[in-house]
Amino acid sequence: MSLGTGPDEAGRTRPPRLADVAEHAGVSLATASRALRGREGVSPELARHVRSVAEEMGYVANPHASTLAGGVTRVAGLIVYEIGDLYFSEIASGALRVAAGHGWTVQICHTAREPHAELAQIRLLRAHRVGAIVMAGSGYVDRAEEESAHRELLDYQGSGGRVAVIGRHHLRCDAVLPDNRAAGVTIAEYLLALGHRRLAIAAGPAHLTTIHDRLAGIHQALAARGVPPDAVPVVPGAFTREGGRESTARILREHPGTTAIIALNDAMATGVLSVLRERDVPVPRRMSVAGFDDIQVAQDLAPALTTVALPMADMGAAALEMVLRPRSARPRRKSTGHRLMVRNSTGPPPG
Repeated sequence: MSLGTGPDEAGRTRPPRLADVAEHAGVSLATASRALRGREGVSPELARHVRSVAEEMGYVANPHASTLAGGVTRVAGLIVYEIGDLYFSEIASGALRVAAGHGWTVQICHTAREPHAELAQIRLLRAHRVGAIVMAGSGYVDRAEEESAHRELLDYQGSGGRVAVIGRHHLRCDAVLPDNRAAGVTIAEYLLALGHRRLAIAAGPAHLTTIHDRLAGIHQALAARGVPPDAVPVVPGAFTREGGRESTARILREHPGTTAIIALNDAMATGVLSVLRERDVPVPRRMSVAGFDDIQVAQDLAPALTTVALPMADMGAAALEMVLRPRSARPRRKSTGHRLMVRNSTGPPPG
C-alpha cells in the first residue's frame, strides 16, 4: 500500500516531510531523524523499519537544512590514493553499494599517496560536514608521515564523526585489514613449490605499510624454505603500471638469471608483462609473473595473471558498514582473508 501525504495550501500534493515519516512509522520525530541519519540511540530493527517507511513514502531528506542547522549530511567521505587504480575503484564500488542501501551518498577524494593531500582532503570533508570518513589505502611505516592527518581525524572523531580505515594505519578507529602478510606467504610458497629459487620482487614505495607487510610475508616464506631473503632483489618503483615497467627493466638488466617476478600489486604486474612481451621473453616458459589483489582485468591479460585475490569490493562495503553502525567501546577490526588465483602467467622454472 502506498503511503500518501496531504495537499499543500495551493491544493497540490506536497512531498512527504520527516514528520510524516515519523507519524507513519509510529515513532517520535527525534527517533525518525536519528534512524534516517544513521545516528546512535536507535536499534537496527527500528532503523530499518523507519527507512522502509521513508522509502515507501518517497521521502527525500534535505541535506542543506541539516548542514545549515549545524548538523551533518548523510554523506560519507571516501579518501583513496588513486581512483583510476582498479584496486580503489573496486573498493569504491562496495562502499557505494552499502551507502545506497542506507540512503547515504559517497564523496570520493583523491590524494595521489601524498600525506599533505590527505590532510587537505580530510579538512575539506569536515568543512562539508560529512557524516563519516573512510580512508582507503596503505598507512605509512613512519608514523610522522601521517601524524597531521591523524590528528585531524582524531579531532573529527572527538566531535562525533565516525572514521574507518582500510589498511594498516597508526590510528585508533575501526579498520578493515587486508590480508597482506599472509597473502605474501601464499604467493611466495606457490612459486617456491614450482621450483623457483631465483626470484625478484617489483615493489612499490618502501614507506607504505602495504609494501612492508607483503614483503614480510614473502620473506617469511623464503626463510622457511631455506632461501635467504637478502638473496632476492627488491626493486622499488611507483605502485603503478609504469612503476612495474621500470622495475622489470632493471631486473632484466641487473639480475638476468631471474626466473620469476613477484609484483606487489596487479597494476605493477601489468607493466611487468608488457616489458616481457616487448622483449620477447616468453611467459611462463622463461619467466613466471605473479601479482597481488586480483583486479578485474587480471584474468583478461595475456597470459592471464596468477595473483592473490583480496575481496576489494567487500572491503569497501565493510568499512562503510562500520561507520554507519553505532560507535563501539573499542575499535573494531575485520580481517579480509585471501585466495590464490593460479592462471597462465606462472609455471616451473626453465630447464
